[in-house]
Amino acid sequence: MTALTALTSERRIIARHAGTVLAGQLAVMAFSVTDAIVAGRYAEGALAALSVGSAIYVSVYVALMGMMQALLPVWAELHGARRTAEVGASVRQSLYLCLMAMGLGMAILLFPAPLLRWAQVPEAMRADVQAYLRILAFALPPTLLFRLFSTLNQSLGQPQLVTWLQMGSLLPKLPLTIWFAFGGAGLPALGLEGCGWATAAVNWTLLGFAIWLLRSQPLYRAYRLWQRVEAPDWRQLRQFARLGVPAGLAVLVEVTSFTLMALFIARLGTTATAAHQIAANLAAVGYMVPLSLSIATSARVSFWLGAGEATLARRACARGFEMALLCALALAAAMALLRAPLAGLYSDNPAVVALAATLVLGAAGYHLADAVQTLCVFLLRCYRVTVMPLVLYCTLLWGVGLGGSYLLAYRGIGPWPAMQSPVAFWLMSALALVLAAVLLVLLLLATLRRQRSAAALAAGA
Repeated sequence: MTALTALTSERRIIARHAGTVLAGQLAVMAFSVTDAIVAGRYAEGALAALSVGSAIYVSVYVALMGMMQALLPVWAELHGARRTAEVGASVRQSLYLCLMAMGLGMAILLFPAPLLRWAQVPEAMRADVQAYLRILAFALPPTLLFRLFSTLNQSLGQPQLVTWLQMGSLLPKLPLTIWFAFGGAGLPALGLEGCGWATAAVNWTLLGFAIWLLRSQPLYRAYRLWQRVEAPDWRQLRQFARLGVPAGLAVLVEVTSFTLMALFIARLGTTATAAHQIAANLAAVGYMVPLSLSIATSARVSFWLGAGEATLARRACARGFEMALLCALALAAAMALLRAPLAGLYSDNPAVVALAATLVLGAAGYHLADAVQTLCVFLLRCYRVTVMPLVLYCTLLWGVGLGGSYLLAYRGIGPWPAMQSPVAFWLMSALALVLAAVLLVLLLLATLRRQRSAAALAAGA
């Protein structure tokens, strides 16, 4: 095989894997898009409450999901080394990690009042937010277990079954959300709570299908998943924790730097909150592209590392970067050019649409930096580098991004007076993400150089 053919093949494998993951991720994102559109059409207040409630839920879920997703390099390396039986044992041990994550996440969602008071969410909005989060607390366990199923398939380079389930879940989600929210056929209109009940019903159904596939599909037989669950292997669980906890915390910092904007913006009123929710929703949809490419690239890099092919792992890194950057440029341009029509899809309030169109322009710049830093973090995990990204995130995304946004919006920074606008949050958050992307690229390059030097020394010895 020539070098050109090998590179083309690697691109094709990553692109196919990423495309499959993206289709499933967009189907999942359609859940939140559906909720946002239905809530916006139901009442402007419902959309504002959804913005706050989804900010809290996403912060909790994505942080815990990051712990589960961080296990991908572990299973991909075992797959690359052809240690199939060890994959099954490792998956069973991960259930203990998942159970701890469920307990923590449900506790936060069932008792969010302190967080709402700390963020100074308006009193009139709190009851709706709390009711919505109580429902989503019982949607969290199947969601995290399905994430384990998804991570296992991605690590094996077989994400198709996950994607089919995720896309199929849209069939009940769309009509259930509309029915539960607006009522009909003897069911009263539940508004925002109806969106939550529809999500819970679909998530439990998804988990049921995932279990059925694990039991019935020949793909999983070699991994011997369905043996009796062993007692906790504390050595392995500590390894999971060393990889998963910093990764989960890093995701928590990243996501909260984004989602806590909704809590701070809530005090500016329903128009600002609704407009921010539109821009945040579009940014989250765009994020699915670099996320999918990052998952696919990291699975490929870890596979080659497990197979003992460090050079091919570095080549896979390069191919993933090429595709991620091109896709990010295309998406950012589309968001900037179509910002007004996109905002109009969510609301018929002219004030909300006008402000949202401005925020979407900031979201386009945000997306470019987000794509680069996301891929860097996933690749660094393949080389077991998780603490430094967490330090950078805490300093830049919380310090410069969230802290700087709050100051610029409500108190002013130096010669710049307080803007009293959600625009301040998007400006400072984009700046923080650009700085993080630059530093993470430098960290990844240094990590690859160290790994190559260590391999050269080992070969010489």
